[in-house]
Amino acid sequence: MAARPIGLRWKLSAAIALVSALVALALSLLVHNAARASMLDSSRDAQDERLEFALRAYDSGGQLVFDARLDDPTLPEPLRRAVVKGKRATYVEERGDGPPLVWAASQVGDQVMSLNGRFADRDRALRRMDQVLRVGSVLVVLSGTALGILIGGQLSRRLRKAAVAARELAGGATEVRVQEAIGRPARDETDELARAVDALADALRKRLEAERRVTADIAHELRTPVTGLVTAAELLPPGRPTELVRNRAQLLRTLIEDVLEVARLDGAAERADEQEVALGEFVRRRVERLDPEAAVEVTREARVRTDPRRLERILGNLLSNARRHGSPPIEVTVQGAVLRIRDHGPGFPQTLLSDGPSRFRTGTTDRARGHGLGLTIAAGQARVLGARLSFRNAQGGGAEAIVWLPAQAETDDGTPGPGSPGPA
Repeated sequence: MAARPIGLRWKLSAAIALVSALVALALSLLVHNAARASMLDSSRDAQDERLEFALRAYDSGGQLVFDARLDDPTLPEPLRRAVVKGKRATYVEERGDGPPLVWAASQVGDQVMSLNGRFADRDRALRRMDQVLRVGSVLVVLSGTALGILIGGQLSRRLRKAAVAARELAGGATEVRVQEAIGRPARDETDELARAVDALADALRKRLEAERRVTADIAHELRTPVTGLVTAAELLPPGRPTELVRNRAQLLRTLIEDVLEVARLDGAAERADEQEVALGEFVRRRVERLDPEAAVEVTREARVRTDPRRLERILGNLLSNARRHGSPPIEVTVQGAVLRIRDHGPGFPQTLLSDGPSRFRTGTTDRARGHGLGLTIAAGQARVLGARLSFRNAQGGGAEAIVWLPAQAETDDGTPGPGSPGPA
C-alpha cells in the first residue's frame, strides 16, 4: 500500500513551525546573553563600589568591612596578576554549583585586598527571564503552527476544490467552472490557476464542438448519396460482383450512421427515455435475437429503470465486439443491476484498458475488421443512461465488458439490489 502523500497544509505548517522555532531560539539566546552581560556588568560595578568603600574604611581605621580579606589565597590568578600591576579590577568566576562569583580587588601597600559575592538576586532574575523566554518561544511556535495550519488549510481546500472541478470537466461536465468551484476570489495563485484551467477548458470545448459539427455535417452530407448507392446496388443483376458492391455499400452506410450517432453523443444533448424493465428477461430476449449462440445466465433478477433502446444498443455493440475480436463461447451474465459480457479470445489490448475506447481504433493489427466505433458508442450510450461501462481481461483468458446500471434495483425476492455503479 502506497504511503499517503503529505498535504500542502502540513508542509506549510511544518515550515512555519521550524522557522518560528529557529527565530524564537535565536532571539532567546540574544536576549539571554545581553541580559546576562548587563547583569554581570551591574554586579561588577556594585562589587567595585563595595571595594572602594572597604578601602576607605581600611585607610581611615584599619578595619576590614564587607568580608574583605587581605591576600586571600582563593583569589583567582588572573585577578591577582591584574592587581599586581597596580590596577583595581573585578573578575567573574564561573562555578557550576550556583551563580557566578564576582570578585573585586585592589593593591593596598604590599598586600591585596579583595572581596567577593554571588549576587543571587540577579541570578534568580535571569532564571525567571529565561523561563519567560521559554514560554514565549513555545507560544510563538504554537501560534506560527496554528497560523500555518489555517493558511495552508485554506489554500489546500481551494486547490482540492479546483482539482475536483477539473476532474468533473475531464469527465464531461462542461458546465463546471473552476473559478466558481473554489469560491470567492482571493487574488492569489489559485485564482490564476482557476482562470487558466477555465480558459483551457473553454478553448478545448470550442475546438471539440467545431470538430463534432464538422464530423456530423460530413456524415450528414454523405448519408444521401450513400443511401442512393445502396438503392442502386439493389438494382444490379445477381452475381458475386453485385454481392460485394452491396456489402461494401451497406458497410459504408453503417459507418456513416455510427459516425452520426457518435457526433450526437458527443454533443451531450441526448436524453434517456426511461422505462421499468426486468433486466434479466430483457437481456435474455435481446441476446436470442442479436447473437443466438451466446449463453445467457441470470444469477439474480432485478427491475431497473433504463432506456430499453439505448441498453439494447450497448448490448448489441458489446456482443458484436466479442464476436469480431474474441473467441467463443460468449457468455452474458446478469447479476442484479450488473451486466457482464465475456468472450474467450485474446482479451482487450492494454491501450484500451488504460485509455478507454477510442474511435477509429480497434486495438487490433487487422484494421479491416472494424472501424472502432462500437465500443465508443457503447460507452457514450452508457453515459447517457447514467451507467458505467468498464473493461477488463478475465482470469483464465478472454475479454470482459461490465455495465453497471445506476438505478436502485429490486431483486426478484424483493430485497434491495446493487445501487450506484461500483467497481468490478
